[in-house]
Amino acid sequence: MSLTLIGKEGVISNYKRGRHTIHQKHCIIVFQDIKTRKDANKLIGKTVVWTSPSGRDLRGIITRSHGNNGAVRAHFKNAGVPGQALGTRVKIIK
Repeated sequence: MSLTLIGKEGVISNYKRGRHTIHQKHCIIVFQDIKTRKDANKLIGKTVVWTSPSGRDLRGIITRSHGNNGAVRAHFKNAGVPGQALGTRVKIIK
């Protein structure tokens, strides 16, 4: 895998959800340069970080692709991502 992925920024578009449930520890992230599922699969295992307005960092791991247009799913184990994170940026750190 390429080292150019480190530092890439994406946007949290939504939570993983079903008809009646919302999983706040699983987020769908969209990266601007990633357009296919094949490219999204290269990101699996990478760590992403979201920084809250208070300066706290929440780390998640990209676990799988989501759909065919390059979105990925990230799992934030320790704490769910708050609603104010939707539409904000995350960064790949390793």
